[in-house]
Amino acid sequence: MQIMTEEKIKPTNAELKRILNIGIKLSTEKNRDHLLAFILESGMDITHCDASTLYLFEEGKLHFKIMKTLSQNISRGEDGEPIDNMPPVAMTERNVCSYAALHREIINIPDVYNDTRFDFSGPKKYDALTGYHTQSLLVIPIENNEDELIGVLQLLNAMDDDGTVIPFDPEYEIIIRSLGSQAAIEMTNLKYVQEVKRQLRSFVEAMSTAIDERTPYNGSHTRKVAEYAGMIADYINKQHKAGKCEEYFDENRKDKLELAALLHDIGKMVVPLSIMNRATRLDRGLGTVEMRFRLLEAYYTIDHMKGRIDEKEYKRQIDYLRESMDFIHRIDGKGILDDADYERVQELAQHGYTDDAGETLSYLTKQERERLSIRKGTLTEDDRRQMEYHVVMTEKILGKVWFNKNYEDIPKWAASHHEFLDGSGYPRHLKGGDLELETRMITVSDVYDALTARDRPYKKPVSQEKALGILKGMADEGKLDSRLVDYLAEAVREKCDN
Repeated sequence: MQIMTEEKIKPTNAELKRILNIGIKLSTEKNRDHLLAFILESGMDITHCDASTLYLFEEGKLHFKIMKTLSQNISRGEDGEPIDNMPPVAMTERNVCSYAALHREIINIPDVYNDTRFDFSGPKKYDALTGYHTQSLLVIPIENNEDELIGVLQLLNAMDDDGTVIPFDPEYEIIIRSLGSQAAIEMTNLKYVQEVKRQLRSFVEAMSTAIDERTPYNGSHTRKVAEYAGMIADYINKQHKAGKCEEYFDENRKDKLELAALLHDIGKMVVPLSIMNRATRLDRGLGTVEMRFRLLEAYYTIDHMKGRIDEKEYKRQIDYLRESMDFIHRIDGKGILDDADYERVQELAQHGYTDDAGETLSYLTKQERERLSIRKGTLTEDDRRQMEYHVVMTEKILGKVWFNKNYEDIPKWAASHHEFLDGSGYPRHLKGGDLELETRMITVSDVYDALTARDRPYKKPVSQEKALGILKGMADEGKLDSRLVDYLAEAVREKCDN
């Protein structure tokens, strides 16, 4: 590689135009790793140099972020992967990059082998090992508009059009420094955006934890729904990459989806725990019935002792009470109540004991009769209405939270997760055209977790395949998006295979 020390490069109008375009690109890039790579590549392109290193200032040291040498086909760190075997650079005066960072000074060295100001033993050792020849050097500190040090850009071996190494033209110093400053501002803005996102997500996760911790029977539901929704998004991206799907979830879109999933049940905070935690039809009320039946046995025993009823009647009443209590125990946690059991509940509710004062103690209260008459599950119609009201409260609660334009759809997605494509859902009975893809994904995820959850005392979990079969049936009925059901099925099977 020839060395020239006198010829200099002058930026042309075309180059200045390119610099302006670089500025526009910097202001629109939202990926931090891409932005850092673009800073390095732009600096190399503007100065026509062969190699460069971008350091980030973190924890009081300069850390290697990206390294690139065109002539040796070396490129490390451009995709965000760490450069593990390069220890951070300590902030010492003898190191040229550290000096530039400490003093916020541009360092332009025509020939590092003739420089005595800094310690270049490291580059010289590298040259001896690789056959490379480090010659000209331009080091520029990168700082934002708050005078905060972000990092250092080191450029090596400027070249002319013939590939001859020449010194870095001082006229490029202000251009590269301007580029670095603009990039630093954009990096700072991205940092602020990421901090806001982290703050929002931490708040959402705290709220979802509060929801799940409110009842032991919902301990992981919101996290699972967010996980399944994210799996569907990842599978959609896989289909998109294969050219089989137009939709695509970038990092931001997937983040919003998961936040909506984490918030979908926030309205359950206002649902009474007596409904949320009801494991059986009577739940804790079973003990009250047991005490009443023991009291009734005592009343009949007293009547027998006082001669108010004979032995035969006494035995009949006691046998009926005990058989009825066994019956109540049997149906209390039963999944589905058949006609015979239902009729027996109605018959039992007609019985009562009348004392000497004419006061009647019913075997079952009106509420107990209603709960024991539930055909399926553990909730009465009124209980179910209160439970279903949680989606209305989700919308009301999230309506009190200010979401910026990027997140403004989250309340709608979260509050619509019980709507079905055929309009049979609740609370608004929305139909397919009114339900966005994110809502449909959360709905499919919610139903799947409800079917497979192992922490629900009022029902046994179904197997993965049976749950997917139920989802498929709901899709065939027009309730769920069949494409998303298929995507979830493939995603969960792939996860199990791995």
